[in-house]
Amino acid sequence: MRITQRAVTLTSLQGLNSNLAALSKMQQQLTSGKTISLPSDDPTGTNTSMITRQGIAGVTQQARNISDGSTFLDATDSSLQDMLDQAQRVRDLTVQALNTGSQDTNSNQAIATEVTGVRQSMLGQANQVVQNRPLFGGVTSGSKAYDDTGAYVGVGGANGIPVKPLTRRVSDVENIRVDITGPEAFGDPASGKDLFSVVSNIAAHVGDQTALTSDLADLDKVMDGMKTALADVGTRQARMETAATVNSSQQLTLQTQLQNTENVDLPKTIMNMQMQQVGYQAALSVTAQSLQKTLVDFLR
Repeated sequence: MRITQRAVTLTSLQGLNSNLAALSKMQQQLTSGKTISLPSDDPTGTNTSMITRQGIAGVTQQARNISDGSTFLDATDSSLQDMLDQAQRVRDLTVQALNTGSQDTNSNQAIATEVTGVRQSMLGQANQVVQNRPLFGGVTSGSKAYDDTGAYVGVGGANGIPVKPLTRRVSDVENIRVDITGPEAFGDPASGKDLFSVVSNIAAHVGDQTALTSDLADLDKVMDGMKTALADVGTRQARMETAATVNSSQQLTLQTQLQNTENVDLPKTIMNMQMQQVGYQAALSVTAQSLQKTLVDFLR
């Protein structure tokens, strides 16, 4: 088989181009800091990178859900705690009104006025809005959970309408409820024994010892329900905090995995590029010596 000068030249050029392409790839990796610029650079790595990025997108959305859910739970916890403190004040006033030995008509009127004022304050707390949604209104599209009379105008938990929990997905396997309806926290209005009905009755019954005694028992029952609701919200807050910790750990793990897949090993890449440069220079030298001189070389 005869090897022509043209074949030798083409083979030499192919080798040089191959070395130059490898050197260019090393330089591109150092410039971008990434080992994968095209899927063809590393099909397996590309697949791993895509899966990892999908996981990062998922946990990032879950982190937003956790933040959003925490906002609702924190506001609900604060409102319930404030309202429980105000209910305790109503209870203290009720006990004071039952102390007939030290009360007169003017004192009873003052107690009734204060109880009415506390009731209005609690209505304001019960209608607190977060992200254009009343905290205790369930899935209502309105702006209030209770109207000015203390009637429940939310949706869910009353009037035969079941509760539809508002949840947030905080992981691939866990959803956490972030709301609580007014009837769940303050009692069913249909029974006439919810918080606002009971407090209204207390204001109206100041001076009536028998009625006040019954109202005090009703208030204690309502307050027990509020404490249960507060404990439930607190439990969900703790779960949300745990989910936030786990989510942060997952984000860190996935980011590390992505970096290990895509980012260059700088010292190793620099060393490989230097080796590639040396190889390319050597190939240029050998090729120049091996190729036959042309007429141009003799005319110099």
